[in-house]
Amino acid sequence: MNFRSIGRSTAPRSALGLAALGLAVLASPLLTQPAAAQFFWSPPDFSTPPLTDAEAATALGLPGATPAEIKAGLVWNLRAALNVAALQCQFEPTLLSISNYNAMIAHHDAELDSAQAGILGYFQRTVGKGKPGQMASDQYGTRIYSGYSTVQAQRGFCQAAALVGRQAIFAQRGTLNEVARNGLGSIKKSLILAGEQFYGDPGRSYSLTLPSFDPKCWKKGKMLPACQIAWNQKTGAQP
Repeated sequence: MNFRSIGRSTAPRSALGLAALGLAVLASPLLTQPAAAQFFWSPPDFSTPPLTDAEAATALGLPGATPAEIKAGLVWNLRAALNVAALQCQFEPTLLSISNYNAMIAHHDAELDSAQAGILGYFQRTVGKGKPGQMASDQYGTRIYSGYSTVQAQRGFCQAAALVGRQAIFAQRGTLNEVARNGLGSIKKSLILAGEQFYGDPGRSYSLTLPSFDPKCWKKGKMLPACQIAWNQKTGAQP
């Protein structure tokens, strides 16, 4: 199967070719900087140990899967995660989320074909041959895509996916399942919101303390003294 690559609009090459080449030369030292610098001064630790077959079967939602089916699930989940990253992480072009995904499906197309067949085989074995297995396989694909979509934890997810995506495009053909086994845990861990680790995340942790709007606390548009004192205590304000 030919998996569809993801593209984005670009300016005419004739207008920007030389300028882009010059900028690439000037920016080349910057490209060696760690991805963490793009989002965090002190990034969260998303590292995880490689998934065992038992852990993978649970994490991927494939109970009772054979070793071959687990390999297929690892590859198919990695494709889903990097596909979501290519769509959600375009706000930070230096992560190369789109080009990483496109290069992965071009380089590992045979293993991706095999993984898709393996996932279908799992559901035909566990749910039923023919239409029931096909429907369950399709629903599984939709479910795992939704599982990698995030809003609040988008920065961490994009950073983790970019790292694993880079590993995927340099992996030898036939070893994408190993990249997934080693990297999917970190991608899943990144889906839990974790802000900047040294200075905190004041924009997200800020909460507004409002006074009581109980009618008993107000008279002619003014807060009564007892309620004013209670509000001051909550906010730490001095009378």
